[in-house]
Amino acid sequence: MDLPQGDVRLLETDVAQRLLQSTIPARLAYVAPDGTPRVMSTWFTWTGDELVMATYLRCPPMGILRPAARVRALRERPDAAVTIDTDSQPPEVLLLRGRVSITEVDGMVPEQARSARRYLGEEGGAGYVAGAEHPETRMARIALRPTWVGVIDFRTRRPTLMTP
Repeated sequence: MDLPQGDVRLLETDVAQRLLQSTIPARLAYVAPDGTPRVMSTWFTWTGDELVMATYLRCPPMGILRPAARVRALRERPDAAVTIDTDSQPPEVLLLRGRVSITEVDGMVPEQARSARRYLGEEGGAGYVAGAEHPETRMARIALRPTWVGVIDFRTRRPTLMTP
């Protein structure tokens, strides 16, 4: 597939699919309310259309009594970028850009429960989910629908001048 950087069909490449199914945390970049950039490492689930990342708004069993700061920031400025990349050499890199949508959910976001099982294994994931069970647990489902996709593998696709 000889597609230009930015083409969303790059999501269909072997590199992109491998990274989207990996247990490598995504790195979410956004702009904080004070105008400065931020990057947050986060679990994710790829639905086939959206990269879903979740964060707690409230979870008393985990000691979380107020929403993560990124929720407010992303509501104010929903444009975001994500990278999922390997440590191995040569690295493989998946770059995503788009706008996020945020939906509040009572209890655990279903994709977060799937992420927990993928990152922690069945037993660890079940323990994580059980540890968050509480009538006041509330999460934010942060979904990025990519409008720009880049893939770099340093074999067939090298870094190039990437346009906005």
